[in-house]
Amino acid sequence: MTPVDVILSEALDGVAHGFLGRRGGVSTGAMASLDMGRRDQSPTPALIENQRRAIAAVAPGSTLVTLYQVHSAEAVIVTAPFDDAARPRADALVTDRPGLLLGILTADCVPVLLADKAAGVIGAAHAGWKGALGGVTDATVDAMVTLGAQRERIVAAIGPCIARASYEVDDHFAARFAVDDPATERFFSPGRPGHQQFDLEAYVAHRIAHAGVGTVEMLGLDTYADPARFFSYRRATHLGEPDYGRQISLIGLVD
Repeated sequence: MTPVDVILSEALDGVAHGFLGRRGGVSTGAMASLDMGRRDQSPTPALIENQRRAIAAVAPGSTLVTLYQVHSAEAVIVTAPFDDAARPRADALVTDRPGLLLGILTADCVPVLLADKAAGVIGAAHAGWKGALGGVTDATVDAMVTLGAQRERIVAAIGPCIARASYEVDDHFAARFAVDDPATERFFSPGRPGHQQFDLEAYVAHRIAHAGVGTVEMLGLDTYADPARFFSYRRATHLGEPDYGRQISLIGLVD
């Protein structure tokens, strides 16, 4: 059996966490093998087994908590597991409760895991371009502070996501960011006529640092360029595939 691919962050050393790739699961076809996506509201047997393997690889015995992700800037504080059918529509989770394993799904978007180790407060955020621009990481940090974290003590790690070289956008897209903050032009570089290359990872890191977080680590792993290791929405679209897989990033407080 292929082991689950768990990518660790030096910044989060001492905290149970992992950015998981596509290896080590039971899904088949284009979504092989550790696909964490849902195709309806009820988890499939493959998803249930993949979740079991992910939990065992990062924080055995923990309870996985995930969201109904909607590319928002909403962060929720978690005090107990959600009923599966009543998962909040939000894109970040924060908790100070041991035994809960926070999970964020991505397939090119930016997964962010955060912790204030001294306060025992953790967070996980899904930052696509829309959520990042809207402030999902700001909301995550604010929620952590509500639970007793201190901004300068928080460490954040940015996991596998689409890289600048793989992320072509048009000029109209780039203009949205310039309206919000003209300084964001440094996250775009010239591409073919009418287009630019966007460094979403660096933009998210900028937003996190601007929120007062003391340490931000970027792992620099491109989901689009590594099909053997990661799922990618954009790659699947370019290949004309009917669907795409989702990888999961996890962080938890262990008793």
